[in-house]
Amino acid sequence: MPVSDRELTQMFERVLTLSKVDKTQSVAVLKSDYSNPRIVRAAMDAAQRLGASVYGVELPAFNHPRAMGMDMTAYCGDTPLTGNLAAQRALEAADLIVDTMMLLHSPEQEQILKTGTRILLAVEPPEVLARILPTEEDKLRVNAAAERLKRARSIAVTSKAGSDFRATLGQYPTVTEYGFADEPGRWDHWPSGFLFSWPDESSAEGTLVLDVGDILLPFKTYVREKVTLEIEEGFIRRIHGGFEAEYLRDYMAYFKDPEVYGISHIGWGLQPRAQWTAMGLHDKNDGMCMDARAFYGNFLFSTGPNTEVGGSRKTPCHMDIPLRGCDILLDGEPVVLAGDVVAPEASRA
Repeated sequence: MPVSDRELTQMFERVLTLSKVDKTQSVAVLKSDYSNPRIVRAAMDAAQRLGASVYGVELPAFNHPRAMGMDMTAYCGDTPLTGNLAAQRALEAADLIVDTMMLLHSPEQEQILKTGTRILLAVEPPEVLARILPTEEDKLRVNAAAERLKRARSIAVTSKAGSDFRATLGQYPTVTEYGFADEPGRWDHWPSGFLFSWPDESSAEGTLVLDVGDILLPFKTYVREKVTLEIEEGFIRRIHGGFEAEYLRDYMAYFKDPEVYGISHIGWGLQPRAQWTAMGLHDKNDGMCMDARAFYGNFLFSTGPNTEVGGSRKTPCHMDIPLRGCDILLDGEPVVLAGDVVAPEASRA
């Protein structure tokens, strides 16, 4: 259902308050030609109502010549901010940036965060922002799971579809997304509600089977036939199946970069208000489809870059693939069984 401008501004007030915005803070709203003007306006109005010093940074749209499609995650690394040091310094001067443009996976974002500036990404349609409005309870639930993931030294994922995947953990940090940016140097995304880490280099092994109804992002498609990924020493080595496997193979091969096949972040969804079915009700150009990434009990794995946590893989191809119905075990102890969160107790909805 449509969200009014008044409701949207009130929602931004709530999320900016959770993000510790008050009259002592400065807020920069980052936008480009393709930003949703209602979101830009609501963010600026809400920040002003909270007494913050507010300013806008507008950058011209940028399209890499090898990028395909309109999805903001379909080509990673280069953004309208790339090479624009003056704009970057203006953003670093803010306490909080509301990003309506998408800096994710860019080196400029990492440089900004290191100054202590917080970033809140908001690019989903207003109706999705309303349904998955973040709460303090979301943070508690995600952080409870994060404490368990931080201690883990191994992960195993199995499913009735045939997945049998394993990796060691500990080389890279655990990352949480609960929908607001309330600590210095924190990046978050409204809406969200999940967590993840990265396998130790070369440790990911086994098979991941995409079953009917699982999701391929950034294609924003539901899988209609099984696709099997064989993983050795941290990389996808073979992709089996019918048409969808062929499509995936050709898409990844287009980038002519062996690093696109690396297993990137892995984790699970904890957001009960995110829905597996929601993607089917939206146009493919409606945001990033965060419902798919965050729905409760999914196993979310990705491919491609890991530079945001200090890794060496800088590649433009990044895919997020949420699977349903998986068992996820940390150090042999289940946290998700058949797509239902079972532990830690404080992480359950």
